[in-house]
Amino acid sequence: QVAPARGAGRVPSGPIAQPAWLRTLALHKAGTPAKYAGSSSFVVSRSLHTIVHQQAQLRSVGMRRAAVRVLCRQQSTPAQNPPPKEEWRATTLPGSPVPLVDHWSPQRFKLVGAVLAASSVLSFPLAHVHEVNHLVPLALSAAVAGYWYLGMKDLSQTQSTLRRNFPVLVHFRYMFESIRPEIQQYFIETDHAAEPFSRSMRSLIYQRSKGQPDTRALGTRLDVYREGYEWINHSMFPVPVSAVNKRVQIGGQACTKPYSASLLNISAMSYGALSGNAISALNLGAKRGGFYHNTGEGGLSRYHLLGGDVVWNIGTGYFACGKNRPDGSRAFDPEQFAQNSQREEVKMIEIKLSQGAKPSHGGILPAAKITPLIAEARQLGDPPYKDCDSPPRHSAFSTPKGLLQFVQQLRELSGGKPVGIKLCVGQPAEFAALCHAMLSTGIRVDFVTVDGAEGGTGAAPSEFQDSIGMPLGEGLRLVDSMLMGADLREEIRIIASGKVYNGFTLVKTIALGADLCNSARSMMFALGCIQALKCNSNNCPTGITTQKPELESALDVGNKQIRVANFHAATVHAAREIVGAAGCSDTSQISPEHIFMRHNGIHVKSYADFHSEYFPRIPRGALLREDYRQSLPAHIREWWAAGKEIFQNSDTEAKAVARMRRSSSGTFRPTTA
Repeated sequence: QVAPARGAGRVPSGPIAQPAWLRTLALHKAGTPAKYAGSSSFVVSRSLHTIVHQQAQLRSVGMRRAAVRVLCRQQSTPAQNPPPKEEWRATTLPGSPVPLVDHWSPQRFKLVGAVLAASSVLSFPLAHVHEVNHLVPLALSAAVAGYWYLGMKDLSQTQSTLRRNFPVLVHFRYMFESIRPEIQQYFIETDHAAEPFSRSMRSLIYQRSKGQPDTRALGTRLDVYREGYEWINHSMFPVPVSAVNKRVQIGGQACTKPYSASLLNISAMSYGALSGNAISALNLGAKRGGFYHNTGEGGLSRYHLLGGDVVWNIGTGYFACGKNRPDGSRAFDPEQFAQNSQREEVKMIEIKLSQGAKPSHGGILPAAKITPLIAEARQLGDPPYKDCDSPPRHSAFSTPKGLLQFVQQLRELSGGKPVGIKLCVGQPAEFAALCHAMLSTGIRVDFVTVDGAEGGTGAAPSEFQDSIGMPLGEGLRLVDSMLMGADLREEIRIIASGKVYNGFTLVKTIALGADLCNSARSMMFALGCIQALKCNSNNCPTGITTQKPELESALDVGNKQIRVANFHAATVHAAREIVGAAGCSDTSQISPEHIFMRHNGIHVKSYADFHSEYFPRIPRGALLREDYRQSLPAHIREWWAAGKEIFQNSDTEAKAVARMRRSSSGTFRPTTA
């Protein structure tokens, strides 16, 4: 103890000056009774050190609240003054609700409602003496009635805790949340924020579809030194655009009716997912521009048969080529398929194994949503309709060999038209098994459509859209290399789909291994899609992805078909110009070595280098010779060996299943894969 200085009872000044309530906490922590906090006869030198030490700690919100709790527990003393109002405000944590929200409650709602009700009552005398307009009391009364109705409804419901705790006020949150996508798109996002398509991407499509000039002033808006910047190296001796091809022949040796396809076409979109007017505009645009229109797995609708070339997509539901089983599932119907596949509009057949936006995921169209036109397109028969199931797996085949036999059957039933498959690449060994099956049976698919995981869809689970399946770049490189290594590439064309929207993305996709490309969302933008992200709500404001007549009728088929044809022509022309600028006269001459990307800030690699480690380019026929195979990476050899094992085991299993069918006396449901 030391003798107290004169005036020790007052709060000391200087760097260690503390409010009385902070000194109380400091002495409490030091074990000194609070009653000595303001005494001039009891000062401990250690307490002074404690006060300085506590000054730093008390800056945190937790210590300030601890101080308040200590003061509340102790008896009131002259030294224990409550903190000023400003100190209480400082205890608000970052991210806490604003005071209005924090203090709102059912009781506050009723208090405000009573004040509003009293105001509405008082407004009537004011209106009577002409102090306010006669409509004011009526409007105020209606607003108060709505306030009470909405608030009491919030308090009586049990589904939402927020509505019960913050009646009426919570609806402002819902309102702002509902318009958040529009605020984000129109006021916040940059021109190059692609979620999923950037403003600059959409603007280019709009300009080309309307036939407007698509040139820009003052050079590129892109940062050419940023991570991920891509470009193609040009030639000193470019080829005229007129000398560059714009069509690709599809059809192998077994195909008697090959088809000459455009470099860019309309990807699979079903009637039902799109409106009748949208499908009609796409089909007539394809007819006008000379490219094909993929039907999607929803069958052949009347809107697909308006004169444009059609690729008939056959999914697991076998719509327009199947029949209903007693258990509600669908089975392939050869007679129905033959009748529809021999239509003049149908140019090719595509067997859908999976799609990029939801690989290995089926779907069900509830009976309540099946309209007579949808039933007609899918040929579901007469009402009453049942739930329309599209399972993840086909029932017409269960093995790679069975798939090829199904391909051969469809080719024969269609009169020799090209037949191919569509898939999002998954396990590499399974595609290797398909290559083994083609080598063993001698049956070839005429084309393979590779759908990237970045592909779009009307509705799919988030996990399947975001985290399942290979992106287009890797999947395309794998399929191209595997077919090349098995010496099958010359007979099979590769079609790619996945965010192709301009000439450069078309050429880049071809450089990665494709022969031609499909596009779905770009064609929707050409129709007038504004990326409202309401495809799964049946409330598409542009009438494209809706079945509501009042929304669909606003889409003018005559105008939109011209826009689709314009966009296609401008994009293909731009792609041919790029191919010619690179010094190539044919799109088959474009390779990954032509495309470059900047990575790690200053380093540059070609696309051939980017995929060289895990998806290397396999030399022609290298997988068929043991000496060549040994020079390939170990994982490639493992995929090829695993594919052979899958093919052999599945073929043995299929024979066992066939024996079981023959020996079974009861009804047998075929296994699917």
